[in-house]
Amino acid sequence: MNTDYTEALAHVSTASRPSELRITDMKVADIVGAPMHCIMLKIETNQGITGYGEVRDAAYRDYALMLKSRLLGENPCEIDRIFRKIKQLGTHARGAGGVSGVEIALWDIAAKAYGVPIYQMLGGKHRDKVRVYCDTDIDGKPDGKRMGEALQARLDAGFTFLKMDLGIGLLRDVPGALCAPLGFLEEWQKGGGWAGYDGTIEERHEFHKRVQLQSIEHPYTGIQLTEKGLDWMEQYCADVRSVIGCDVPLAIDHLGHIGLTEAIKLGRRIEKYNIAWMEDAVPWMYTDQYKLLQQSVAIPICTGEDIYLHDNFKPLLESGGVSVIHPDILTVGGISELKKTADLADEYHVAMAIHMAETPIAALASAHVGIASANLLAQEFHSFDVPWWNDLVTGPAKPIVDHGFITLSDAPGLGIDELNDEVIAEHLHPAVPGIWESTDEWNTRYVHDRIWS
Repeated sequence: MNTDYTEALAHVSTASRPSELRITDMKVADIVGAPMHCIMLKIETNQGITGYGEVRDAAYRDYALMLKSRLLGENPCEIDRIFRKIKQLGTHARGAGGVSGVEIALWDIAAKAYGVPIYQMLGGKHRDKVRVYCDTDIDGKPDGKRMGEALQARLDAGFTFLKMDLGIGLLRDVPGALCAPLGFLEEWQKGGGWAGYDGTIEERHEFHKRVQLQSIEHPYTGIQLTEKGLDWMEQYCADVRSVIGCDVPLAIDHLGHIGLTEAIKLGRRIEKYNIAWMEDAVPWMYTDQYKLLQQSVAIPICTGEDIYLHDNFKPLLESGGVSVIHPDILTVGGISELKKTADLADEYHVAMAIHMAETPIAALASAHVGIASANLLAQEFHSFDVPWWNDLVTGPAKPIVDHGFITLSDAPGLGIDELNDEVIAEHLHPAVPGIWESTDEWNTRYVHDRIWS
């Protein structure tokens, strides 16, 4: 009997033994133009199961690689225990990219090991497909009619929810539209960029000063909207609505670094245009200001893409300062934390829109949570105009975003069979051109992580 059992077991895939899974390696590849700089990662195991994850756009691969020594030899199915070990090494915004990307890859492995899609492990579907809203930009001089035409093209492609930028950046060349300390706007508009800068020490010193200008929090810039500026932005919304009509939701983002009073003034001016939500009007940690803003305008208020861990959404939810939360799966902590965030918001009767600006890995991971969450409103999509975006992965039905929706299959894990190395190789980041190169130098980089004695 034992001999028969052993012989039978020899014909069973070892990938069906989750308790014996072990992490053996982690590798990364950086691409550009997707449309962002994206860092794709894969975690390999002793049973041939590979899990895919991603570090948030405009972050850095080291955020994930520094976790490698803490992962080798672990059972990837023990997601919660591993996350509790590494979560202290993440922080808000891009600093959570490594922890979040690794956590997604662990979910992908575990679900593949058990042969089920991730959404099933989260409790199953609340809907058959995930609504996607298409963020839309235009080049050249700001023009409401042209923006309306660009948004109409999204509608013609099947999208049922839209978003555009509406902020002080549109007013840079409109004389008399903005009021600020003389000379500040000129310095502020020089910008500084955020990555890939090189130069002499003095050049770097000047660069840091320019970046610092971009990092001044909203109440401290002194920038105000004049009546002319408010008139211009109101007309911009009117021109957009004249093209797309008033029966499709239209959210707004990138207001710029203006204070609470200016956000209230703008919100009251554009209420009549049925704005789906006003996003990131002030920094997310300004809980009292969000409460006042939501009480002052008849527009749903939204924030959250830079918040790490679900419990950090609680002050905003308890205050009543938001009508829509907007977590990013690559910042909030991954799949478990995104689901916990959705469920927490549901307790306060607040909808969730998912921020997403990366590759199909993040798009599908977000969709698995979205399809399993009762309060999902829509998920973001930035890559409609990137012709090779769908080709980064094999497995899902193409296009992944089809007529404004993502439909998930019953395939295990994320639903990705493989990453397409040929496509990745064509779009590698010039500063980090290697693809899935050895990361063995990270195998033994370890410190005493415990935060208590």
